[in-house]
Amino acid sequence: MFTSNIPPKILVLTVVRLCLIFVLLWYLICLYYSPGNGGVVRDISFPPGGGIRKLATELKSAGVIHSSWHFVLMTRLRDKAHKLKAGEYRFNDGMTPQQILNKLVNGDVDYLKFSLPEGYSIFQAAELLEQKGLFKKDSFLKLCRDTSLTSQLGTGVRSVEGYLYPATYNLPRSGSEEQLVVQMIEKFEKKYAELTKDGLSAPGMSRHEIITLASIIEKEAVSPEEKPLISSVFHNRLRIGMPLQSDPTAVYGVRAFSGKVTKADIQHQSPYNTYLNKGLPPGPIGNPGSEAIRAALYPPKTDYLYFVARQDGTHQFSRSLDEHNRAVDRYLKR
Repeated sequence: MFTSNIPPKILVLTVVRLCLIFVLLWYLICLYYSPGNGGVVRDISFPPGGGIRKLATELKSAGVIHSSWHFVLMTRLRDKAHKLKAGEYRFNDGMTPQQILNKLVNGDVDYLKFSLPEGYSIFQAAELLEQKGLFKKDSFLKLCRDTSLTSQLGTGVRSVEGYLYPATYNLPRSGSEEQLVVQMIEKFEKKYAELTKDGLSAPGMSRHEIITLASIIEKEAVSPEEKPLISSVFHNRLRIGMPLQSDPTAVYGVRAFSGKVTKADIQHQSPYNTYLNKGLPPGPIGNPGSEAIRAALYPPKTDYLYFVARQDGTHQFSRSLDEHNRAVDRYLKR
């Protein structure tokens, strides 16, 4: 009969060590081993105040973790259960439990990205949103004229046109048009405050008038370096009561400005048409960026009253009508 010479105490310690090694290996495998190769993608919503057990069950049902029990244990052993952030998340079965946990702790929620180009009007923004499948054009435009939003922007503001700051925005997949618009307005308020922090600006103009002028500058300028000069032309015209005669204003609300207007466009009856109406339009014709706003706020002192496109992305600036007509003949008629 075989008898072991190993003392019982040593034998017990050996068994315990083997069990601990097994548990550790199992834990590490579960921690770093994903159930698939990333082919299964699932959107999971973790509400504020949500429990870790319910979340783990959803992750297991979605097929992105092996074991809900292990996920709960791992989260609590690492003291992370109270650090999970609510939000909309996107996971796949190629992620390890540790990666999933890190994403929840960091609040790395899944966003829809939307970029608004400089100068785009609310009409162009609405079309772009619909093209990307984010929101319906008509509902977005209706929101842009919502008085609960426009009343916050100042007296005489009829829509949020001009106050949607051109930038890239992250919106939760369950986000609404209003959340996006509010983000844009908040970004505008922040940027405008930065531009006017020294207290200096164009004299005698309200913020709404500044943004209206900036929107015209944004549409007219191709080269960023020319925005201040274009601003000086319009400021000079406003000062002497001369019509702005800006091409983009003639087609606002009709079609997007493509760089050219027709005789019919110039004769189009609209309060925004600065060929037919002196002074500024009743509101912005697009959403300007910081450079255009800065140009409207701080125009350089010049004698320019005219400018014409050179067909290379720049403009020829003139002080008199005769000088301007010669430039038109040189750059346009020929």
